[in-house]
Amino acid sequence: MPNTKNIKKVEELTDNFSKAKAIYFAEYHGLNVGQITKLRSLFFKENIEFKVVKNTLVKLALLNNKIDNLDDLLTGSTAIAIAYEEPVLPAKVIKKFTKDSDLPKVKGILFEGEYLNGDQFDRLADLPSKDELLVKFAMMLKSPMYKLASTLNGPMQNVVGLLHNLKQNKS
Repeated sequence: MPNTKNIKKVEELTDNFSKAKAIYFAEYHGLNVGQITKLRSLFFKENIEFKVVKNTLVKLALLNNKIDNLDDLLTGSTAIAIAYEEPVLPAKVIKKFTKDSDLPKVKGILFEGEYLNGDQFDRLADLPSKDELLVKFAMMLKSPMYKLASTLNGPMQNVVGLLHNLKQNKS
């Protein structure tokens, strides 16, 4: 008979998984307490949930969300990073953290309902974030407008320069 603590944990995980845009499953065994604390703080700054969870509870929560066939991910020590807004952000945080350490190692990713192997992690980590894409888009919109304004402004400057030269010549 499951205890109430585990039942609440499964309910919480089920709710988290239903709202998530991306869930990263990682192997964390080998990190010391200081490293895990640093990793948690990096995730916290980016508004990403990072939890060390029991595999059986995660399996139940995944089944509650009608997600199965992920048993190969749920072996050994498992930590999950849950992104609710920007699905690529956990990959960027993990990549930044792994510059100093080899762990955590991403075992697999549920990315907007699609399962991606852990091998796809580097590809996701190199994708631009939503904010970076918005800046590029704004720059692309600005460039033609700037060119149009300077094209329209050029003949006016020529006319003003011509009138100024005429004035100088007549005085």
